[in-house]
Amino acid sequence: MHLTGTSIVAGRDIPGTGAPWRGVQAATSEPLGPPSRDSSPDHVAQAARLAASSAREYRALPGYRRAAFLDACAEEIEALGDSLLELAASESGLPRDRLTGERGRTCGQLRMFADLVRSGDALGVRVDPALPERLPLARADLRLRRMPVGPVAVFGAGNFPLAFSVAGGDTASALAAGCPVIAKAHPAHPGTCELVARAVVSAARRTGMPAGVFSLLVGRGTEVGQTLVRDPRITAVGFTGSRAGGLALVRAARTRPVPIPVHAEMSAVNPVVVLDGALADPAALAAAYVASLTNGSGQFCTNPGLVLLPTGAAGDAFRSAVARAVAETTGRVMLTPGITEAYVEGSRRWAAVDGVSLLAQGKPGESPYAPAPVVLECDAATYAAHEDLSGEVFGAAGLIVRWSGVEELLDLLENMEGQLTATLHGSDADLTTAARLLPVLEELAGRILWGGWPTGVEVGHAMVHGGPWPATSSPGTTSVGTLAIERWLRPVCYQSFPDALLPEELRADNPLGITRLVDGTLEPWSR
Repeated sequence: MHLTGTSIVAGRDIPGTGAPWRGVQAATSEPLGPPSRDSSPDHVAQAARLAASSAREYRALPGYRRAAFLDACAEEIEALGDSLLELAASESGLPRDRLTGERGRTCGQLRMFADLVRSGDALGVRVDPALPERLPLARADLRLRRMPVGPVAVFGAGNFPLAFSVAGGDTASALAAGCPVIAKAHPAHPGTCELVARAVVSAARRTGMPAGVFSLLVGRGTEVGQTLVRDPRITAVGFTGSRAGGLALVRAARTRPVPIPVHAEMSAVNPVVVLDGALADPAALAAAYVASLTNGSGQFCTNPGLVLLPTGAAGDAFRSAVARAVAETTGRVMLTPGITEAYVEGSRRWAAVDGVSLLAQGKPGESPYAPAPVVLECDAATYAAHEDLSGEVFGAAGLIVRWSGVEELLDLLENMEGQLTATLHGSDADLTTAARLLPVLEELAGRILWGGWPTGVEVGHAMVHGGPWPATSSPGTTSVGTLAIERWLRPVCYQSFPDALLPEELRADNPLGITRLVDGTLEPWSR
């Protein structure tokens, strides 16, 4: 498919303005693809206007029509074939097998949301029938459904050029909810964004969607994104990326005349707590830790950046095994030269703290943008005394903090900021200690693991990929799994309406056959 470097507004190519810029190959920093120019403020306004003018038509479509659109998006992305994977690999530096899996996840979650739309479960229908004879006060007929909030702005993530990007989870869940989407292309992989956007546009045409249901805006700096978030027709924002970027969007959204929610998934160090019982085989545990830490050059928002390790001989054996494993690693290409620079600087910042020492360092890769993995260590007092150590270093950099006694461990956890994940490694002998830690971890993170490593995020019904501030800006939500659709819906109650005026899902005979909560009791499932 031919790339143009243009924005795509409601199905039409719109060349940008200003100085041209190009994407680059991650491994070499050589220019890649056609020149692009940033979308102008007028282009942003045009995309928002067309999205708003399509919003009522799109939300009024029956669920099976929206589901067909989502299924078609998956089909069109798959039809791009190897060209998509080759371009994404060049732009991101990610290996082909990783991107093949990510494409599968992208298409899988589009189909998952299509199934959710067909089921009607996301509508959250509740019916409290009228009780005219109730004393001392009669009850009116009350019927509730969730409805889409309106046009949504989606910002793609740099570390997931498919699954968290133009047609990733935010876009899939917003379209499933009935919200038009305006996606902001990530400047690190503009060609990949354009290919996927054209697939979505093709799917919209195939299934007869209103033209304004989807647009792609191009922009290298912050101006396009800020202008988009401030447009009065945008009703919500989805973002995955750095804390600085997420907080900038939060500020822009809050200072609008009508503030809007920003569902931003930002940084985390994802603490891993090692209890004594987990150290029966320290070499195996160390190997699994280093594999998780270095996977994908450590460029996961759930990367295990912090390990809390007990003092003592077993803990010493674990750290020695980690040192051996890290020394055998080789750095892999990172997403962008800027991310490489930030990783190197962040690792140096940690190492410069008094009381922090280098445990082990791997070898750099052949590319100048493939820095060596590194693990450092310190004691609990040093970690608690230096705020610099609590922040994320994005990449294959780990910090091991030694603790002595459960009270010191609890104190460390109590003073941490919100996280996406927290992990406990232990045995049956540690259950009493784990029970003391669990209430703290429940307040700390959105997902808590017993064993395993946090870098695998299953896309399903029970997954939470979110957490307390500042891991996310909206702790009550998730960006992965079917529950993600609730970010783009709001409840509306219909009181004493004639049946003929009600949406189908609220009518007395339940013509859609969906699950409903009727007078506090779930109706039988009858699809």
